[in-house]
Amino acid sequence: MRFFVVCPGGLETVLATELRQIAERPEVKAQGAWVIDATPTSPTGGVGLAGPLSAAMALNLHSRIASRVLLQMAESTYRQEEDLYRLAHGLAWEEWFSHTQTLRVDVTAHRSPLKSLNFATLKIKDAIVDRLREVSGDRPSIDTAFPDVRVQAHLTATHVSIYLDTSGEALFKRGWRDEKGDAPLKENLAAGILAITGWQPRQPLFDPMCGSGTFLIEAAQIAMGIPSGGIRAGLYDEAGKESTPTRLAYRPLVTSVHGFGFLRLKPFSVGAEQKKWQALKDAVLAEILERRKTFPDAQSLGISGSDINEKLVSMTKSNWQRAQLPGLPVVRQVDALAARPPAIASSAGDADALPGLALLNPPYGQRLGMKGGRGDDRDQAQNRYDDEGYGEDDVDPYSHNIETGRQSAKRSSRESLKRLQAEEEIDPAFLEFMQQFGQHLKDAFGGWQIFILTADMALPGQLRIKESRRTPLFNGPLECRLFRFEMRSKAERLESASKPI
Repeated sequence: MRFFVVCPGGLETVLATELRQIAERPEVKAQGAWVIDATPTSPTGGVGLAGPLSAAMALNLHSRIASRVLLQMAESTYRQEEDLYRLAHGLAWEEWFSHTQTLRVDVTAHRSPLKSLNFATLKIKDAIVDRLREVSGDRPSIDTAFPDVRVQAHLTATHVSIYLDTSGEALFKRGWRDEKGDAPLKENLAAGILAITGWQPRQPLFDPMCGSGTFLIEAAQIAMGIPSGGIRAGLYDEAGKESTPTRLAYRPLVTSVHGFGFLRLKPFSVGAEQKKWQALKDAVLAEILERRKTFPDAQSLGISGSDINEKLVSMTKSNWQRAQLPGLPVVRQVDALAARPPAIASSAGDADALPGLALLNPPYGQRLGMKGGRGDDRDQAQNRYDDEGYGEDDVDPYSHNIETGRQSAKRSSRESLKRLQAEEEIDPAFLEFMQQFGQHLKDAFGGWQIFILTADMALPGQLRIKESRRTPLFNGPLECRLFRFEMRSKAERLESASKPI
């Protein structure tokens, strides 16, 4: 079987590393070997691999960085829409799902010669519907909101690939986020950023602008061995048998009732595949219960944060509990200019102690409290992205040229956001805040590594700190940079200042 694992633009390298780690898990290896494609050297929007059918189950359960896991059904050359119809009609869809299930078809393209992707989508949908009608005597219904089955096609200048989506709802929808702030960071992007930073469990992690807690919760689940697909797999219900279950409800669309897309495909319902699925879950459940011995409470994780907004601190606490994490998170309501890193108790005399790592995604607009003259417009543009659900289908602007009406509108909004950002006048009060925050990082975070995700390319100059690395990423439609700053300790700064020029 051939798969394409979709991810946000810029995370292909860390996704490839994660795929290799999943493939090496003993319970995954026991079900068959994977052959993972070479790590992309340029943005591709994902990574391909070959593996057994059960690879779809392991990928959806474990991948924190993936947006979707697509199972390739066919690949061929094409010249016109009729070629798409013939290819799709020739596939044995009846072996994968029935006419009683609802269907959605999406088409993306990069340099396709076709004039209308809407028409291309219609031809592929008609081919699938006609095939099932000929076989069963009836046709499936179309449901664009919550379909049972999703089919996706991607067009290049000369080739078409047709996929079955094994994920269902996008994988960044973990199920624990019942509340969110404005323009929240998607969970899989947060996980990818954690991978880029090199953060490891037991390494002190602090977010002074934690928002609804995405970085903190992703890190805590990694430390505790809780897979990203735990809620959809029903693992929390099983784990709750061994501990006090949470009373907080999970979002219904991603609970075990709705689950992953592959659970509604015929080949995955046979007894042999069901046993493989149960084996994957049993291995994870054992790991979760074992990690709870190492991390019995939130304090033992070494993960903490703060935010100036009391409501967001409350959201973080609620989301933390829904994510089946122990106790309550170590978060406080405090201004970022007053936030202090937690003490690293194990660092004294410990040569192997890991340096503290601060990770933050400074918010636009109201949460920061400072903005330029066009800030309200920029917030409204960002909210339009969120309302449109950009990224839910995870068509990556880095690698795909989208021409359907809905996607075209998103591209237009993305361009307007860039224009607003370019036109925005810098508020002197905002610049003063950034300079103060930069000085605060120097004074309070000596010896720490600081990682900041932002769409503002001028951020290092505003902080008056030289970055040691910058990594291009996309936060939904926004082109961003992940800046890394190395904070020297006070002793290092004094030593540097005492050296003769």
